[in-house]
Amino acid sequence: MSATTAEKPPDVAPRKKRSLKFPTAITTLAIVTVLVWVAAIFIPSGRYQTDDTGGPIPGSFEEVPSPLEGWDRIRELILSPVNGLYGIQDATSGFVNTENVGRMFGSIGVVMFIMALGAFISVSFSTRSLEVAVSSMAQRLGSRGWLLIAAIMVLFSLLGSTMGFSVETFGFYPLLIPLFLALGYDRMVAAAAIILGALTGSMASTVNPFSIGVASGEAGVSIGDGIVLRVVLWVLLTAIAVAFVLRYAAKVRRDPSASIVGHVEVADDEEEASPVEPGTKLSRTQTWVLVITGLTFALMIFSVIPWSSIFGATAGPAEDELVHATATEPYWFELGWWFPQLTMLFVLAALLVGVVARMGESTIVSLIGRGAADMIGPAIVILLARGVSVIMTNTETLDTVLHAMERAVEGASAAGFAVLVTLVNIPLAFLIPSSSGHATLAMPLLAPLGDFAGVSRALVITAFQMGHGLMLLFAPTNAVVVGGLAIAKVGYDKYLKFVWPLLVINLVLVVTVIGIAAATG
Repeated sequence: MSATTAEKPPDVAPRKKRSLKFPTAITTLAIVTVLVWVAAIFIPSGRYQTDDTGGPIPGSFEEVPSPLEGWDRIRELILSPVNGLYGIQDATSGFVNTENVGRMFGSIGVVMFIMALGAFISVSFSTRSLEVAVSSMAQRLGSRGWLLIAAIMVLFSLLGSTMGFSVETFGFYPLLIPLFLALGYDRMVAAAAIILGALTGSMASTVNPFSIGVASGEAGVSIGDGIVLRVVLWVLLTAIAVAFVLRYAAKVRRDPSASIVGHVEVADDEEEASPVEPGTKLSRTQTWVLVITGLTFALMIFSVIPWSSIFGATAGPAEDELVHATATEPYWFELGWWFPQLTMLFVLAALLVGVVARMGESTIVSLIGRGAADMIGPAIVILLARGVSVIMTNTETLDTVLHAMERAVEGASAAGFAVLVTLVNIPLAFLIPSSSGHATLAMPLLAPLGDFAGVSRALVITAFQMGHGLMLLFAPTNAVVVGGLAIAKVGYDKYLKFVWPLLVINLVLVVTVIGIAAATG
């Protein structure tokens, strides 16, 4: 053997190729924010003259110098998340920042609401009452879980159609996700049932005062005009959405590998609870916790419904989605609650559950803090989505986009005009996810144009609402979508992969129905 024996090089583990992954919801919204900011640099600023109600006057658009230049534009981008959280809109200039005196434009109300919700769920779940109840219900339902999915979607769709029920759905994720998982479904089924149920109803609004009510007031017609067509569309769109989700749910229950989202791993700092033994009965304390939970959610729904506006069928620009105020004199039993009251409802309910379950003070405080912290991710997503609207508002480019929409629909035939109204309002809803805000800006321009095209103002309202609602089913600027997906731990890319066939079906159906309705007068 020679003295110089060649040594064998050590084995080197092959490098793993890093696969490209779709970014998280927070990164996605950050990218959208930057893209909108860049687009606003190239879109000229413009302004409509407004009437006494604040609506734009047709034909009055003119370009104006940009209110932001140089460093001001960069500062606007940097501060957009902060303004999206608690920016205040000046009543005169419309500019949004944290130092104004005016009305709240940011999403601090929603953020506080979901953090209070997280606190309540944390305290309630610690008693394991919901887990025992879910296990029992899953055993009773067996293979009939599809009935629960259909019932929830129809209920949420009805609430969405009549009073714009959407952000309130955040409270139902922690309740429904464990139940659907126990029934053999995945998180996508839970998220889709909630999101598509509520937003399909909002899309096919019938007497929703915060969309149809505002649009009718701006167009100068009754909220009941065109309701027959809107009811038909609500029935069709809701039936299609329910069937679409049930088809996927049945496939996943039959073959779990068909799930789009797969298994969601538990984070390192989370404890995975042991499964509930079959036949486990609720203790007396757990029964009381369930009663408190049920009453809390029932009170939440009852307190936010604008009963007088729905049954009084009154339209008007005074309908206000931000503060949940309507133009109609409320009935004596209406509570008129919104995010401040709902936030404290869940905080007090969390404390009550802690007392009933005989938890110590330190345990209650710890659980409340932990639950609120669990909602930080969804809260960031929501404030980023609102920050996009702040950028468009402060750069005064929204009116320029509206003017482009106004020009796009001019001179079209009746059917063509109605279809174009639907189509042009789809991208506009991306920038203005608020239905009342969108209606206030768009309807004063579209309603008079409909007169020239021979399209009734009621049909113009329906076409507008269809376009707005279709975009909200998947828009990353819609807090109901991105916030709900964040709570459900479903990736936005997975949701898009799931929902795109439904979007195509809805678009074809809506364009066909709207076009025929316009052509036949």
